[in-house]
Amino acid sequence: MSIIKKKIWPEYFDAVASGKKKYELRLDDFEVGEGDVLVLEEWDPKIGKYTGRKKEKKVTYIGKFKIDKLFWPEEQIKQNGIQIISLE
Repeated sequence: MSIIKKKIWPEYFDAVASGKKKYELRLDDFEVGEGDVLVLEEWDPKIGKYTGRKKEKKVTYIGKFKIDKLFWPEEQIKQNGIQIISLE
């Protein structure tokens, strides 16, 4: 089990802290595994500082995607973007 610290902006932090947001969309530039703990540290980009609020979340699932292995043509992704849907 690893503990991984990441910045999170206030509007996303509030959604995670309240329990409404149950996912994280991140660039795949670090190692993470099921059972690891993600420590989300609120970062306010307006002032360029951490706020001091933190939330720890256990990683339960990881889905990784490469742009050439997605289900849609690259042009459609560029035009429409991608959304993640949280299920309960």
